[in-house]
Amino acid sequence: MAVQQPSAPAAAEALTSRLGVDLDPDLLVLALTHRSFAYENGGLPSNERLEFLGDSVLGIVVTDRLYRDHPDLAEGELAKIRAATVSQRSLAAIARELGLGQFILLGRGETTTGGADKDSILCDTLEALFGAIYLAHGIEVSRDVILRLVGPTLSQAAGAGVALDWKTSLQEACAVAGLGSPSYEVEGEGPDHARVFTARVVIDGQVRGIGTGTAKKHAEQEAAEAAFRSVTADAAPGDPSARDAAGSADAAES
Repeated sequence: MAVQQPSAPAAAEALTSRLGVDLDPDLLVLALTHRSFAYENGGLPSNERLEFLGDSVLGIVVTDRLYRDHPDLAEGELAKIRAATVSQRSLAAIARELGLGQFILLGRGETTTGGADKDSILCDTLEALFGAIYLAHGIEVSRDVILRLVGPTLSQAAGAGVALDWKTSLQEACAVAGLGSPSYEVEGEGPDHARVFTARVVIDGQVRGIGTGTAKKHAEQEAAEAAFRSVTADAAPGDPSARDAAGSADAAES
């Protein structure tokens, strides 16, 4: 059964209330228009340009906050925190908390295949809304909205340590253990709108981790986590670097 969407005025009021800002109705509709809907309705403008703008606005807001709040962190650590905060998965989770999926204008194909709950579509639409807010209200209002929505994720990422980037952490663990660099083998199955990827991490000719996800990078991160735990578990009991790394990973998930 199709999900019944609210009327346009009610939808606009509900969504802008959740965002905490007013938006011109035409600009709001543009931010919510997925390319599949635009194509099926005679080539209407889609939200892709707003998404492009919003991605940059989100990036500068998060980067500025990290730079000011963490003066002792090196560039590499700041980059890890930022990447975790603005990742597709993190932004999609925020979009779900807003109930954004019910407001997105999708084509018939995307609607029938669950497009309103796809990480990629939710993430892109949230970024498009950030772009619309920036156009309508400027950087300061955009900063307030973004930090209110993304702030909890940013705080969590700042304390996550090794779990922020399993691929980098695995690379470092392999170096400590004297192993070769990990390589990734990724295969995709299913139609384009419902593709599932399986990633395998190969270290010294052995598969040390397997992961799955709706995006290659998600599958690779899951596989890297499994391999990281395998490598650190095999490390010599007296190796403090490996022991500390494994402890950081467990603490980040507790």
